[in-house]
Amino acid sequence: MNKYLLLFSLILTSCLLNSCSDQLGVKVIKLGHAQVVNHPVHEAMLYMGKKIEEKSGGKIKVSVYPNQQLGSERELVELLQIGSLGMTKVSAAALEGFAPTMQVYGMPYLFRDDKHQKDVLTGPIGKQLLLDGEEFWLRGLCYYDAGKRSFYTKDKPVNTPEDLKGLKVRVMESPTASNMVKAMGSSPTPVSYGELYTALQQGIVDAAENNAPSLYTSKHYEVCKYYSLDEHTAIPDVVIISTKVWNSLSPEEQEWVQSAADESAEYEYELWAESTAESMRELEAAGVTIVRPDKEPFRKAVEGVYEQLKVAQPEIYEIVKAIREVQ
Repeated sequence: MNKYLLLFSLILTSCLLNSCSDQLGVKVIKLGHAQVVNHPVHEAMLYMGKKIEEKSGGKIKVSVYPNQQLGSERELVELLQIGSLGMTKVSAAALEGFAPTMQVYGMPYLFRDDKHQKDVLTGPIGKQLLLDGEEFWLRGLCYYDAGKRSFYTKDKPVNTPEDLKGLKVRVMESPTASNMVKAMGSSPTPVSYGELYTALQQGIVDAAENNAPSLYTSKHYEVCKYYSLDEHTAIPDVVIISTKVWNSLSPEEQEWVQSAADESAEYEYELWAESTAESMRELEAAGVTIVRPDKEPFRKAVEGVYEQLKVAQPEIYEIVKAIREVQ
């Protein structure tokens, strides 16, 4: 009996993760991500699925699985690589170990302002970086705004980099993020996003860093009552599709998917701006102390990260130079 239960379980799992199943002539692309359902990124992906269905006349549908139902960001990318999942959305930082050129986006204070960032992402550099993952079976479709990342802490506000010294700071699985936090005197501690609330509660980490909507929707503000807007990075999210799935689509179907992704990116930028403003209001109402420190000491503290990059990975440093030259 156990043998049959195991077989049924394996079949069920295969059906769930099948990246692009064909049901009565309808292709169903599975999309998994790590965000909660009230996050603007989730809404944008539902919008993208709706647009794909409309453009294809119902020939392609997208099933969205939020909140790490199918795994962490790293696990989702791995599922894409083997073609067991069709699409996902991850932070560009989470792609460092898969598509090395993506690490450029994790460099602190890389962009001059919001316009500079968007010009880079929608221009030749951004478009090329989306395609750099193809040799690793990952094709970028578009970027989503993920705001600016700042530190939030449990016990004291962060006014200068010195206030971070000795703290255990949660970071994504990103060498660039770890190097940045080390440069400020902290101990980088990788923790899965889904496990971070408990890690903060239990003192496994003393602080974390993220954007306002994520701080609010994750309810991490219930534990961390200080939010210091040093805005050290502006790492975009990336919507990616498995090349195994992409190559299974006809040119016309690929055009529908790409067009819908581009439209969802514009929609997400609008949602993000609204969500950021609302999140900041809600955080203050919840008693979170908002700190607006002088950013210059933070910029100086991380200058060494660029020097390290120049020596260790000159090819990535050349991308940094190209980004800085975008006017």
